[in-house]
Amino acid sequence: MSLTLHTNPMSRGRIAHWMMEEAGAPYDTRYLSYGEEMAAADFHGLNPMGKVPTLIHDGRVVTECAAICLYMAQAFPDAGLFPDDTAAGFRWLFFAAGPLETAITNRALGFVPPAEREVMVGYGSYERCVDALETAVEGHAFIAGDSFSCVDVYVGSQIGWGLEFKTLPDRPAFSAYWDRLKSRPALLRANAANDAQAAEG
Repeated sequence: MSLTLHTNPMSRGRIAHWMMEEAGAPYDTRYLSYGEEMAAADFHGLNPMGKVPTLIHDGRVVTECAAICLYMAQAFPDAGLFPDDTAAGFRWLFFAAGPLETAITNRALGFVPPAEREVMVGYGSYERCVDALETAVEGHAFIAGDSFSCVDVYVGSQIGWGLEFKTLPDRPAFSAYWDRLKSRPALLRANAANDAQAAEG
């Protein structure tokens, strides 16, 4: 088996890296720098977007963090990371990857759609997305059933970063959810590897 994660320590690749550690399958990490390495023709042959993370599993290419999380959960079922409740799992995984991330990014960039144009954007409004996200994590330990899953890797990363960088409000439900995740050994291992790589420059 060949499993290689192309990433950068200062990127969304940290989400995929956490997922790799949770899955527990042996893998190689190839760190790419922004600019020349990501723009190289051989990498563009794998990912025409020229971005990370990009996962290669026995010749199959998987890109986009949410897709990598779901793929790894399905490819390595013994890790028990596929959502128990698939309806909730798929719903919130793709909500976080689509409407939520777009709403957060647009707000950070200072773009707020006029109220009369909210129907034109997939997320409606930032406030509506945040309120919806709260319903996913309030009142239960994990998002897609009684156990931790790949959905918690992705959504947890969004909430953890949102609290750290103040792109999400510090609501009790968000803080309590992130507190349940932030000390997971797999996350700590992934963060340690990325922090060490970032320190090397």
